[in-house]
Amino acid sequence: GDLRSVLITSVLNLERLEIDLFRGRHHWVPATQRLFGGQIVGQALVAAARAVSRDEQVHSLHCYFVRAGDPKVPVLYEVERTRTGKSFSVRSVKAIQHGKPIFTCQVSFQLSQGSPVQHQFTMPTVPPPEELLTQEELIQKFLQNPNLAERYRKHLNKIQAEDVPIDIKPVNPPDIFSLEPQEPKQLFWVRARGYIGETDMKVHCCVAAYISDYAFLGTALIPHRQYDIKFMVSLDHSMWFHAPFRADHWMLYECESPWAGGCRGLVQGRLWRRDGVLAVTCAQEGVIRVKQTPNQSKL
Repeated sequence: GDLRSVLITSVLNLERLEIDLFRGRHHWVPATQRLFGGQIVGQALVAAARAVSRDEQVHSLHCYFVRAGDPKVPVLYEVERTRTGKSFSVRSVKAIQHGKPIFTCQVSFQLSQGSPVQHQFTMPTVPPPEELLTQEELIQKFLQNPNLAERYRKHLNKIQAEDVPIDIKPVNPPDIFSLEPQEPKQLFWVRARGYIGETDMKVHCCVAAYISDYAFLGTALIPHRQYDIKFMVSLDHSMWFHAPFRADHWMLYECESPWAGGCRGLVQGRLWRRDGVLAVTCAQEGVIRVKQTPNQSKL
């Protein structure tokens, strides 16, 4: 439809306070009551993009989350024009709350250049999004099970009540009633909710940055579902942008976790266009702390 995505009209719509100083506000706050990491990454990329020419496009960003974000106050984004070159430009962004940095980021932009050196992985073969249930429909299906334990029913109701501005269709949803270890991989079809349209590619990259952090670190927990999570938070987040895409069109998010240990987990992700083009690659490490005693069945 023609309903503008809230990610464009609100979440990623920063207020300019000075030439390289911006203020961001919030839309969706997860149940942890911390700021959503994808929102901070997306807003920081908006700030950095406003400090380069229209012809330069982001090709990579590398971020560190250094303090928990407070959803009760706005975030200030301070941009430093680290380098402006002939082909590449670098912008550093610091996100500030209560007078202290909560997040730092370096973003590199490039003027378009052709090259005969090209290759990519092959996109996984999966059912199209039209054949799959949305996350909301899957939750509704689980809630209809009369044997579902009450604490899991409350948890699913809480997820269902969250107003996430992303459409999600899991390709291989895990069996929530099984505590058996499963492979640390998951596939989602994802897109921004609402219409963004043809616009500067940097806008779609900012939206993809927001989307990329949703349920990403959770991939590392799939083999360990017998444990209750005490604490889980992102430490860093990196993205590489390869090809143009529309963030309001369905893309396949392929997530996997090659390693976990020492109260940390590593995840990697690839965002594929429907035509098989690899659009974005992501990586993240986070803190994962669980209760040492395995929990009981969810039934």
